[in-house]
Amino acid sequence: MKRSLPSADEAVRILARKRTRATLRSAPPAGKALAGLIKALDARFGQGPGALQARWKEIVGETLAARTEPVKLSKPRPTASGTSVAVLEIRVDGPAAALVQHQAPEILSRVNVFLGAGSVGKLRIVQGPVKARIAAPAKAEAAVKARRRKAPLDAAQEAELEEGLAKAPDSPLKEALTKLGREVLRNGDRAAR
Repeated sequence: MKRSLPSADEAVRILARKRTRATLRSAPPAGKALAGLIKALDARFGQGPGALQARWKEIVGETLAARTEPVKLSKPRPTASGTSVAVLEIRVDGPAAALVQHQAPEILSRVNVFLGAGSVGKLRIVQGPVKARIAAPAKAEAAVKARRRKAPLDAAQEAELEEGLAKAPDSPLKEALTKLGREVLRNGDRAAR
């Protein structure tokens, strides 16, 4: 049986009832689309050195944080005994490497407290330049105060200082002694207060 084509009126009615193309949906938000993948990657590879860098000062202390920085956290690899061990690579300023090597067990235990028990089993120390740390606000404020111009001495104190150095010949030594004398007299005023 041969089927006939619909008339123009019938075609309009059919098209009004049924769409010929599916409507396009907007793309899902990127965060939602990647959430599952990110969870899987985090479970497989861990947080990495980025999480350690953000809290490194809290983990190892202010003294070691100024001389070290975490560089790389490798994924766990099986050892000869059959256990998996992740390796944390840290960059250390020159002579501080001996200090860090001496404190390696303590550093590993602190890192494992932060990342989770047994996360890191070995510490690899690499000597090299460490990125400059930003000075704490209190230290920066102290540096600004140190750079401020100091108050001049009283005229009597200045005259006494000049009289004491009158016999010395004009030279860089006399200038240095004058500066030293001024500082001593200023600090003497502070101690008397």
